[in-house]
Amino acid sequence: MALAGLTAAIASAEPAAVPAVAEALLSKPWPAHWITDATAPKSDYGMYLFRRVVRLAAKPERFVVHVTGDARYRLWVNGRSVCYGPQRCDPAAWRYESVDLAPWLNAGENVLAAQVIGYGDIAPLASMGQRTSLLVQGDTVAERAVDTGPDWKVFHAVAYRPFQADREKAHQFFAVGPGEQLDGTRYPWGWREAGFDDHDWAKVRVLSRGQPQGWGTDRDYWLAPRSIPLMEETPERLARVVRAEGVEVPAGFPAGGAPLTVPAGTTVAVLFDQGHETNAFPQLTVSGGQGARVTLRYAEALVDEHGGKGNRNEVAGRRLLGLGDEFLPDGGAHRLFAPIDFRTYRYLQLDITTGAAPLVIEDLHGVFTGYPFQENARFTSDDPELARIWTVGWRTARLCALETYVDCPYYEQLQYTGDTRIQCLVSLYVSGDDRLMRNAIELFDSSRLPEGVTQSRYPSNTLQVINTFSLFWVDMLHDYWWHRQDDAFLRARLVGLQAVLGWFERKIDPQTGLLGPVPYWTFVDWADQWPWEHEFGYGGEAPGAHTGGSSIVTLQYAGTLRRAAELCRALGHADLAAHYETTAAGLCAAANRLCWDESRRLYADTPDRKSYSQHANVMAVLAGAVTGDAARDLMQRVADDKSLTQATTYFRFYLLRAMKTAGLGDQYLAGLGPWRAMLDRGLTTFAEKPDPTRSDCHAWSASPVYELLATVCGIEPASPGFATVRIEPHLGALQHASARMPHPRGEITIALQREGKGIAAEISLPEGVTGTFVWSGRSVELHGGPQTLRLP
Repeated sequence: MALAGLTAAIASAEPAAVPAVAEALLSKPWPAHWITDATAPKSDYGMYLFRRVVRLAAKPERFVVHVTGDARYRLWVNGRSVCYGPQRCDPAAWRYESVDLAPWLNAGENVLAAQVIGYGDIAPLASMGQRTSLLVQGDTVAERAVDTGPDWKVFHAVAYRPFQADREKAHQFFAVGPGEQLDGTRYPWGWREAGFDDHDWAKVRVLSRGQPQGWGTDRDYWLAPRSIPLMEETPERLARVVRAEGVEVPAGFPAGGAPLTVPAGTTVAVLFDQGHETNAFPQLTVSGGQGARVTLRYAEALVDEHGGKGNRNEVAGRRLLGLGDEFLPDGGAHRLFAPIDFRTYRYLQLDITTGAAPLVIEDLHGVFTGYPFQENARFTSDDPELARIWTVGWRTARLCALETYVDCPYYEQLQYTGDTRIQCLVSLYVSGDDRLMRNAIELFDSSRLPEGVTQSRYPSNTLQVINTFSLFWVDMLHDYWWHRQDDAFLRARLVGLQAVLGWFERKIDPQTGLLGPVPYWTFVDWADQWPWEHEFGYGGEAPGAHTGGSSIVTLQYAGTLRRAAELCRALGHADLAAHYETTAAGLCAAANRLCWDESRRLYADTPDRKSYSQHANVMAVLAGAVTGDAARDLMQRVADDKSLTQATTYFRFYLLRAMKTAGLGDQYLAGLGPWRAMLDRGLTTFAEKPDPTRSDCHAWSASPVYELLATVCGIEPASPGFATVRIEPHLGALQHASARMPHPRGEITIALQREGKGIAAEISLPEGVTGTFVWSGRSVELHGGPQTLRLP
């Protein structure tokens, strides 16, 4: 059968590019008004359907509109989905999407239809809306007929209710919104199409006019154009049926188009495996089945009787416990149930109970969604498992990149700085697209508290501050400077940079020279020795965070100061750079004096020298508190010392960076044990931490994708803006490796082959780009274009 819903829309014409916004809409109040349902409260859950019928004398060549909604909307034109949004944001810069509707419009009658959800007090934490509402603005006079105002109609779709499925049984922290229950007997089927009778729909309540950012007073929202592309929407099929109870599933269902018929008076359960974790809008099409109840449940993994995940490929003796949606069919033909929010799953289960009529499941598939990153890089080698690490790591990165970067798609969908810094490097190296990174930097800058620190996650409708993540935001500025030439963007962030670093400077203990007690959540890592403290409501904190004297946080601050000094000097602020360098030197001196334990030849976590971790020693190397041969000797011992508090998946990014800084980059591949173990356990994305873990897909665990290019192949900027290149491979036990990656001025390619202790290299740099190739202490100058090198 023909695919319906979003899938059909995807197959239709797509706008070639995002249209520019009319200049008047950027500097004057919009003619269009926000609209809502007259009975819609600001704080209750509700789904609202909006319609506007317009007649056109001819099919237009151009028909641009600017559209946004609160909290989520999907816009349809003549039954075709054309836009989904808004981009995640805050009311100070509420984003709108600009779309040319001409491909979907016809001469004669046309229907614009919008579905808008308001989550009320069960909203996703990333949703910062004010009230359920819709805004559509025609770009010029030619499109003004569709402006939201009194000519629109609205229907409160009480057929929708929030659905929580197994949410409470999971005993986990969730920050995503609720599932949906749709009662088909109360739903206005066909409302998106021309010819639908909407005479009994209500008149809309007209609210304030749209207002551009920075204009007017007393605004619920200041409007700003969308700063990133629309999300990808690509149909994908479930890979296989892995278990069916109470019904025999036809061999062609669902991929082959054969329907699944569930007889009347039957209870069945069908478990599907997507084959890998995904983010997708489920699309369920049914006929008949009035009185039936169809529940869709989604999970990253199945669990055993004790709640353990074990090998993610194992099905026997395991059950699905997860988030879900529910559909109550009305008995009509070809009914499509498609939740407005995407779902994350590897496993999907249909639980069906039919009434007096049989139910025909005609189709079930997903529409993958995510930021439209392109995989413009590759990595190959003589270790086939590294190819799997690349594939799984890039999938992890993609599933954690939406309208913002997110920590995990299943549980939270929140943009945390700790994850985001790593994600930015992955996407810069693999895709070359820096727009989501710029968006993240701007959002965190907007999140700053008056005292200076950034919020740890943003957008977020609840306040959370992880003070160490504020330092990583400053490091993100340095990363961006090192990889992109964009001084104006960075200068606009200097106020925030100074605010963050000044906040920490005010926490330095004048007696010790270390950081004193630091308020808020001082998260370092999910190490076993730093468990969640239910009494205080935090976990992952190293010793000394609240009492003062933490070498880890002190040295992290010192390292960030040094990187900030480099950036500030490049932007013309030499005095500020000198101050940061002096402060960093004082912090490192204090850590060396008070936390270095000569008897153990290690940095202790605090001056009392009662606990020791990899983390403190990693930060000492990255801050430059220890350098040269001493750093190499230190990291060699730290990497092998199991008596230390060990870095988990997240912090191993910094552990391995410190080893590279200390001249031990060739040991990088030997440190990929945790990722190889995840592959052995059947994960198709990389998890938050070693089992037992909550999230099976966590952004910070995608770091090997970056390191295979930056460390193994050794491709890194040698100067700001990636103006020049340094290539210093660290092949470990590999005999050959090759890669390509995007560069701001083109593409870098490299092919490496060991020749005994020497190396043969074929390298191509973009025209006009120069660099250096380094191998075993020897260096060769590189020029733009292809070149072949041999070093003994």
